[in-house]
Amino acid sequence: SAAKRIIPLLDRVLIQRVKAETKTATGILLPEKAVEKLNEGVVVSVGPGNVTKEGTTIPTGLAEGDRVLLPSYGGSPIKLDSLKDKEYLLYRAEEILAKLE
Repeated sequence: SAAKRIIPLLDRVLIQRVKAETKTATGILLPEKAVEKLNEGVVVSVGPGNVTKEGTTIPTGLAEGDRVLLPSYGGSPIKLDSLKDKEYLLYRAEEILAKLE
């Protein structure tokens, strides 16, 4: 996919936001405005990590495919023609709140 070609720099992480269900358990479709944005995402790609003054790289604690908890605000939205149907955000690794099991 086009998102796999985006390689974050330093300690940045590319996240695909998980979409909330638009259908109730009984099958009723909900309007898009009534559906709340989830603060959950999946790691698509990870940068190599921060570089210290000595030149050593400190890797991030995340890997592709990890499910993560996102802050309510922040992240840089990624808008590309080939990614119209999905929401991608770029975060610094330190901004990610938690890894989900």
